[in-house]
Amino acid sequence: MQLNTLSPSEGSRRERRRVGRGIGSGFGKTCGRGHKGQKSRSGGYHKVGFEGGQMPIQRRLPKRGFRSAKQLISAQIRLSELNAVEGDIVSLAALKEAGLIHSGVKFAKVFASGAVNRAVILKGVAATAGAKQAIESAGGSVEA
Repeated sequence: MQLNTLSPSEGSRRERRRVGRGIGSGFGKTCGRGHKGQKSRSGGYHKVGFEGGQMPIQRRLPKRGFRSAKQLISAQIRLSELNAVEGDIVSLAALKEAGLIHSGVKFAKVFASGAVNRAVILKGVAATAGAKQAIESAGGSVEA
């Protein structure tokens, strides 16, 4: 392979449209712009979503809802789900290994729902006040 022989694959790059080159080209005279009107003039354009002065649809409809981007990388764990984790130390890696959270999760928080049967040590996983109390009463601890 040599640099002077390189070329894009067939059909991957379309040639630019040459307008105003006679009737036979299909883009002579009006150059594909039609007759008259703002869009046929040079410099003529209108805003995206402009409806001729009528209140545009994106302003007529009410604002609704919000999806947090942080929601995609954070997870909530029930207290009772900690029983499924192997070993005494519960970390993000241990939760992923147990199949309780997916691989993209970067933050996790344990909340009080159910009961934990054994002493566990939370490392790098947050806990609510109720969950922390339940873990400590079972003989475990919470390390931030």
